[in-house]
Amino acid sequence: MYMFGNKTITINSNHDDMKLNKSFEERLVGLQGNLLNFAYQLTTDREEAEDLLQDTTLKALANEDKYVDNVNFKGWIFTIMRNIFINNYRQNVRKATVIDQTEDLYHLNVCQDSGLDTPEGSFAVKEINVALNSFTDEYRIPFNMFVAGYKYNEIAEKLNLPLGTIKSRIFCARKKLREQLHDYAY
Repeated sequence: MYMFGNKTITINSNHDDMKLNKSFEERLVGLQGNLLNFAYQLTTDREEAEDLLQDTTLKALANEDKYVDNVNFKGWIFTIMRNIFINNYRQNVRKATVIDQTEDLYHLNVCQDSGLDTPEGSFAVKEINVALNSFTDEYRIPFNMFVAGYKYNEIAEKLNLPLGTIKSRIFCARKKLREQLHDYAY
């Protein structure tokens, strides 16, 4: 039985397997300090680093049967940690992404120094909104999703369309925007 935070893992196996498990677990426990340092480098937060270490340890133990003895154990464990960190980061980015569903894109996220404080900047945003609203849904929806941070394949899944169709529609929407807003080109 092993304790990781508030989780307990019990391993039941025969005596021969126990030797392999103990070797695996001993190596895993021996890397905890190195893993914590790496987790801290990735997260720059002590609590998040400890959570990442716990997730990595649990995932490694759960996938012990997938480990092959002639593979670099340390590299395998560090790859698990890095992949968990990347997946968590992507998930947090998706959660933070807001899609503006308002008719005039009022809630569209723009950076603070976007120039909206000036009359010219406000006029430009209105022009862009008018141009976007002139598009048919087949172009406007994928384009707005792309601007909101969705990846091509995510848009294709949500709209139930082929990936190539999504790429083409976003490309065409950009091209139409450039044509309609040619006065704003530098």
